[in-house]
Amino acid sequence: MAEPRPRPPQGRWRRRAASFGHAWRGVRAALRSEIHLQFHAVATAAVLALGAYCHLARLEWALLALAVAAVWTAELANTAIESLTDLVSPDYHPLAGRAKDIAAGAVLLAALGALLVGGLVFGPHLGLF
Repeated sequence: MAEPRPRPPQGRWRRRAASFGHAWRGVRAALRSEIHLQFHAVATAAVLALGAYCHLARLEWALLALAVAAVWTAELANTAIESLTDLVSPDYHPLAGRAKDIAAGAVLLAALGALLVGGLVFGPHLGLF
């Protein structure tokens, strides 16, 4: 029996493009269901507006973009870990609670880092230091 022919390259590209769609669907689902992510979305909009008002330099925008991306990434990972933990451990288990606490801690650290970056970037523009 002959071996199956490999799919044409466009099939691979189509699957890869579809994976971006799945990823965006996940972001939208989390944004609709997670109040903390909604807070981060409002904070992101405020940072963008304040950045435009302050006429930030390219490096300042880059630092803010990295900080915002870190917070969003941590929050999405936290949401995924919480959902998966709820699936595999619907009843309370100390390890499940520990996993959720650690994931929440990652969000806290990312948010504190973003606040620090925001202070360092916006402070001079706002005459704070």
